This record gives sequence, structure tokens and C-alpha cells, in this order.
Amino acid sequence: MSVKQISVSLENVPGKLSEVSEYLGENGINIIALSVADTADISAIRFVANDPEKAANVLKSHGYSIRMTDVLAVETPNHPGGLNAVLKPLKEVSINVNYLYTCLGTGEKTVLIVGVDKMEEATQVLKKNWVHMYDEDLYRL
Repeated sequence: MSVKQISVSLENVPGKLSEVSEYLGENGINIIALSVADTADISAIRFVANDPEKAANVLKSHGYSIRMTDVLAVETPNHPGGLNAVLKPLKEVSINVNYLYTCLGTGEKTVLIVGVDKMEEATQVLKKNWVHMYDEDLYRL
């Protein structure tokens, strides 16, 4: 199953990410997973929030241009080679992993957010290989 990811580009200056975090926090929105990649001028932020629709509306109301996409949320074993339980089945059917990042504070579970080029096929192959997929229950972690 998929979850909603929000992407936003921020000026690469002190305090911009804090500003976004503050707007979300003031509105009771929790960031579940976060990825930040920077260039000289812009930081590309990807995140999953407990209420993606509300998060999108809050950011838009503060002038941010956002993009919402579907990504996979999957549990991976927390031991050496465990990541391959997710990656290998995707490789075997030629599904490209565009990016991945981990959830914040999920306790003993390692939950990955995975952006792939073929969402439906990836969901089917991971379920077939007994990989635990999150959907709405991710928002309660």
C-alpha cells in the first residue's frame, strides 16, 4: 500500500526548515519520516506527516509550493542484510528504487519510505514476498 509524501523546495538558508517544522507543529501535524537533500541554493525536502492533507494545506497557506506523491512504507528487518529483503524482490522484477529514507522514532521497527518507478507492481511483489506494507496504520506510529 502507499502513503502520501509531501515534497517542498526551500531556500538553503538558516531557519527555513525550522519555519516549516514550526508551522506544522503549531497545527498539530507530526512529521513521521523526513529526507533533506541540499544544493548550493535549494534544499529538497521530502516528508511523510500524520495528516498529509492538513500538512499540504498549512504549507500552501504560508506560500509554499508543494507536491504530493504516493510512496511505499515498508518494514525491513533490522539486521545485517535486512535491507535486501525489500530491495532484492524489486530488483528481480526490474523496479527501480528512486530514493528511500527511514521513519523517525518507530521504536524497534525499521520502516522505510521508498519511492519507486512502478508503484502498483512494487506493492504486489513486496506483498508476495511477505514484506510488511504500511498504509493508514503508518500515520499512527
